[in-house]
Amino acid sequence: TTATSAADARQFAHYLRNNFLGGSSSSRPLGDAVENGIDFDIETGAGQPWDELARALSRYSSYERKVYLSAAPTCMFPDANLDAEIGTGLFDYIWVVFMNYPACDYEGIASVDNLLASWNQWTWSAPGGQFFSGVPAAQEAAASGYIPRDVLKSEVLPVSKTSPKYGGVALCN
Repeated sequence: TTATSAADARQFAHYLRNNFLGGSSSSRPLGDAVENGIDFDIETGAGQPWDELARALSRYSSYERKVYLSAAPTCMFPDANLDAEIGTGLFDYIWVVFMNYPACDYEGIASVDNLLASWNQWTWSAPGGQFFSGVPAAQEAAASGYIPRDVLKSEVLPVSKTSPKYGGVALCN
């Protein structure tokens, strides 16, 4: 979907709440199932008011029921499509995608420094909760970015884990 104004974004948040996050719509697509959050995987559409959508969704959080927000930006910092949204500081989980972007994903042992520099820039510069390294689960899962297990364990994770915002690894298939 697209939103062209802050009012559109707020209306979309209302729709998401009523249909997926425990609202009162009679036509809930998942029946009685209640989701606990929304993931922003915005790959096109920079400049749309998704930051206002994040603000509107966060207003539905309460002491009794948290609405979690997550985002999946590319490893390029700042992400062209999610910069304003992540800048709100409202995201609980950020899954930084380290694949299909040779400038900042793994392309052999010489590129570990580029990947870690991008990781550090994300975790130190972007507001948010926990950060996860999104990497391909297998070599066939992405055009670039697959990290052999021994390199992930010996070169990447020891540095990534030093961040107070470290949340873990997200495997993408």
